[in-house]
Amino acid sequence: MNQSALPPLRDVIRQFDLRAKKSLGQNFLLDLNLIDRIARAAGPLENVTVVEIGPGPGGLTRALLAHGAKQVVAIEQDRRCVEALYSLVARSGGRLKVVEGDAMEIDPCMHFEGSARIVANLPYNVGTALLIRWLTLDPWPPWYDSLVLMFQREVAERIVAHEGDEHYGRLAVLAGWRTQAEILFDINKSAFVPPPKVTSSLVKLVPRPSPAPCDLRSLERVTASAFGQRRKMLRQSLRALGTDPLPLLAAAGIEPTRRAEEVPVAGFVALANTLASSEKMPARG
Repeated sequence: MNQSALPPLRDVIRQFDLRAKKSLGQNFLLDLNLIDRIARAAGPLENVTVVEIGPGPGGLTRALLAHGAKQVVAIEQDRRCVEALYSLVARSGGRLKVVEGDAMEIDPCMHFEGSARIVANLPYNVGTALLIRWLTLDPWPPWYDSLVLMFQREVAERIVAHEGDEHYGRLAVLAGWRTQAEILFDINKSAFVPPPKVTSSLVKLVPRPSPAPCDLRSLERVTASAFGQRRKMLRQSLRALGTDPLPLLAAAGIEPTRRAEEVPVAGFVALANTLASSEKMPARG
């Protein structure tokens, strides 16, 4: 696709009256150099199907197609943006598929065959929820080979944090268990229309092919209890599980005087599996 032959994004916004809606978490990225940098950060795209969430006026969509994506499946909830994207379909040579609807309710796998890569300037109001959905897919490895996603800087720091970091919490444990995550670069709020109140960051997550086996429901319970009272020692905070935490901590090899932010991902995985095993044991008596 020859991007120079396409109308400027600001003209598209005026033509289709694409005033960003706060209710949809919209902040449009119009800096073409920055958009191109995001597309390049997704890696070589030849023979790759890309799933894009919340494409808006289509700036990143254009760049993904220009970088040779075999197919772009663009999922957009805003009808105005859908109409703008349809104007790109004919120019894409059949490589752009526009799916209208809520990304929280749509299964992208219904719209392509094989594996894919998710690349998106996620709407801020659903970004974390979508990420958790993708991190908790079963079976694993998932249908995507990587995630290249834009978040508020604070959320990005929570995703990539390690034990001992102030941002380390439930999201970091989940992301660290199943993926390798890194912040690629920051994006100033002035690059968006309208500008958000905070800096954004581009995050890349690559699925681990064989993460340690873990009971997901137990992992969610353990991290919720531990980080729900993160200032307390685990021997106190884990009482929220409804069982004596000391045997669980001993079996998982974790000192009961530790606090949640001091426990690595592997420790939480061991703790979750210990909890799951203890609840499967028949009661004595």
